[in-house]
Amino acid sequence: MSKWPVVALGEVFSIARGGSPRPIDDFITDDPKGVNWIMIGDAVEGSKHIAATKKRIRREGVSRSREVKPGDFLLTNSMSFGHPYILATAGCIHDGWLVLSPRNKNVHQDYFYHLLGSPIVYAAFKRLAAGAVVKNLNSELVRGVEVPLPPVEEQRRIADILDKADAVRRKRREAIALTEELLRSAFLEMFGDPVTNPRGWELEPLTSFGKVTTGNTPPRERLEYYGDYLEWIKSDNINTPSHALTTATEGLSELGARVARTAPRGSTLMTCIAGSPSCIGNVGLADRTVAFNQQINAVVPNEETDHRFLYALLLVGKGLVRAASTNSMKGMVSKGKLESVMFPRPPHPAQLRFGEMFDRILALSRRLNLATDEQEVLFNSLVHRAFRGDLSGSRSRPDGSKAEDSAP
Repeated sequence: MSKWPVVALGEVFSIARGGSPRPIDDFITDDPKGVNWIMIGDAVEGSKHIAATKKRIRREGVSRSREVKPGDFLLTNSMSFGHPYILATAGCIHDGWLVLSPRNKNVHQDYFYHLLGSPIVYAAFKRLAAGAVVKNLNSELVRGVEVPLPPVEEQRRIADILDKADAVRRKRREAIALTEELLRSAFLEMFGDPVTNPRGWELEPLTSFGKVTTGNTPPRERLEYYGDYLEWIKSDNINTPSHALTTATEGLSELGARVARTAPRGSTLMTCIAGSPSCIGNVGLADRTVAFNQQINAVVPNEETDHRFLYALLLVGKGLVRAASTNSMKGMVSKGKLESVMFPRPPHPAQLRFGEMFDRILALSRRLNLATDEQEVLFNSLVHRAFRGDLSGSRSRPDGSKAEDSAP
């Protein structure tokens, strides 16, 4: 329970949904005097602020939209709701956004940035949206969410503590991203870009590296095919920061596994049918035996191909796969097309040397991910304490632990 007054967000903010002039393409303009058209794609991952937009609309469209100004908060109202952004520019928003405009001066931006993005408020949003067929938020629901409102000076103090803790989290994430770049750089240093093949390696079709298998979906009406015997991988489990497949949310029974397509440990799983062309060619390394659906092809390496090299080849050489895909809105590369894509083949000893380096980089990545998970738990604990008012009388370290004040 918070030690401060608890108020509804509607008492602190004026809350409204955006709107879109339609058809929107008729209002998009290249005129530099146009009004910023703020889209969800303008939000930079990991940033508090939206400071620039890729598109503008004609001024005639403003009356059919919702104007926003610097200092306003934006929340997405779709299934990915919850992450707040502080506006550092003016413009108009479409109906995928909610805008929260402070009603008075007792709002410290960074305090409410952390509060609106906290697990506490997210859980409240999730509860409110739970009964809807489409899990969207609306302005009326958000207005009723209750939050702690300490004095502005206390808001500032809490925000400063959480900013420092958040900076530690960001550095961890940056370190993980650097391991991804390290892997790519190591591959390029040893073998060159697979797309341009500057080293002049012999080109061979993917089938010479291993066997390609397309996944399937056991009949849904056969409930006995589904259970917890074997993970059933989907595209969401591929292209992860740690390179290995994430844990599947659905599994197959022993009977279902017999009719499914499976991939052994060491296989590379690739997205070959996706809602976006940019996802075609995404890969994940199987570190255990799994089943997989029909949107995915598995490449099981042969004896002449190191499995770590093959994964990195497909990861770095994604452009070759995308070039073989269709130009449809969703994107697809058929099994036959995938099998015929030509890749450079360095000698097997060189592949093994890269594999040893890959293992070292992957071990580092796993350590960093484990530390990041621990940091996330500590940060969330710190957030809960902060908004309950439990940080008073102590100095909180960025890792979430307490350092008692030395003053009597």
